[in-house]
Amino acid sequence: MNMINQNSPSPALNMIGIGKSFPGVRALHNVDFNLRSGEIHALMGENGAGKSTLIKVLTGVYAMDEGTVLIDNAPVVIKSPKDAHKQGISTVYQEVNLCPNLSVAENLFLGREPRSLGLIDWRKMNMQSADLLRELNISASPTAQLDSCSIAIQQMIAIARAVNTKCRFLILDEPTSSLDSDEVKRIFALMRQLKETGVGIIFITHFLEQVYEVCDRITVLRNGERVGEYDICNLSRLELVTKMMGKEIETLSELRSEKEKVKPEDEIPFVEANGLSSGPSKVAPFDLKMYKGEIVGFAGLLGSGRSELVRSIYGADKAVRGQLLIKGKSTRINNPLNAMKHSMAYLPEDRKEDGILSELSVRENIIIALQAKRGLLRRISRAEAEKYADEYIKLLSIKTANIETPIKSLSGGNQQKVILARWLLTNPEFMILDEPTRGIDVGTKTEIQKLILTLASEGKSIAFISSEMDEMIRTCSRMVVMRDRQKVGELGEENLDHSTIIRTIAGGEKSNE
Repeated sequence: MNMINQNSPSPALNMIGIGKSFPGVRALHNVDFNLRSGEIHALMGENGAGKSTLIKVLTGVYAMDEGTVLIDNAPVVIKSPKDAHKQGISTVYQEVNLCPNLSVAENLFLGREPRSLGLIDWRKMNMQSADLLRELNISASPTAQLDSCSIAIQQMIAIARAVNTKCRFLILDEPTSSLDSDEVKRIFALMRQLKETGVGIIFITHFLEQVYEVCDRITVLRNGERVGEYDICNLSRLELVTKMMGKEIETLSELRSEKEKVKPEDEIPFVEANGLSSGPSKVAPFDLKMYKGEIVGFAGLLGSGRSELVRSIYGADKAVRGQLLIKGKSTRINNPLNAMKHSMAYLPEDRKEDGILSELSVRENIIIALQAKRGLLRRISRAEAEKYADEYIKLLSIKTANIETPIKSLSGGNQQKVILARWLLTNPEFMILDEPTRGIDVGTKTEIQKLILTLASEGKSIAFISSEMDEMIRTCSRMVVMRDRQKVGELGEENLDHSTIIRTIAGGEKSNE
């Protein structure tokens, strides 16, 4: 039963009975979705639930196989993004889709520049941009080059561009995934401001807390079908997760009980850093010990140096001073291949840029690290590669049509599992997992958290970075705290709580080193 207030205003946009299939896959089946003017409506579901397909149908990227789209109760035909734009539908994606080498004003008016006597009227464009930025409380100069602005400001400028094209319906696809808490608040303030002007907003995110902070209603999809539509006040977080997954998930206490079984097994650390640094622009000299069988978290705000620290251990950023010991022996790691030969693995923060090889198949993506480790003279045979791929697809429950499917066709969560499979195949003793659950659904996130705990229980040493503090607290044995590219504290399990971590990040808590 859908818990919706029957006295609510009529929707301005209606999608009725939407169906869409691809070869061998039914992506959407009889899906209804509606959006009112002046509301923020969350579209929720696991990766592969059909969210992206539904949005691509609405924006004309995909042609629907069946169904109807109505705007103000009148049927409309949307066969291309241009058609969607004419109907007042605009989309802002997770990756800012603007021109970084152009000015803020040029991005706001790209393709619609005011002209005088056939030439761009720069003065008028800059003045109109300044008015728009002021109206939307965006602190940016019209003449500033876009790439000089923070990611949050770039996101806001992308939203401003959509507003400036007179959009009635704004789709925000994971707009906050790369932002810190203060930047998220600024995006939310802009969303509320647009809501007040009557813009209907579809908000796609994996952050549950954000949904409950800013949204009015939620529609849940699962396996290409609509589970239900709910007023935010009538659906608890636990109910939402259950509806998204279709099953109960492990509780925090169950995960914590597994974590507490994970203890360092050796007195000699697997990794020990003494005054290690990749230079002042990367990360200041730090000391660190990591033992087999433990999960060490790295906490801090975006830009704090979390990723730079682990990259200096792995050789992705070359260390310029200090000492690194592996199993008690002084070691110099100059590049990632050196690290792999010392039984290390690194799952990078940016899955699309540094993780997947988008044009290659699932099979090729899984075996590539092992092939690099073996060298060109010890080629992995096709039969061996297929065996490995089948084994890890089954082990990690990777959803793919077959092993030859291009990895770019998989959902984000399944792409992440393929990268994990790639590194597990090399049988590493030390794994660096940088944001392994970012931008993936709740169910897959829980699966990966459990896998991390299992790997630690098998004796692997794991460096774990996540922007979600709850995830860090329930997964890690210890936590290293970073601020301004320096290690500023180290917390034991007894101190892993929100207030202590926040105080340490802010500089109000002594470290326990």
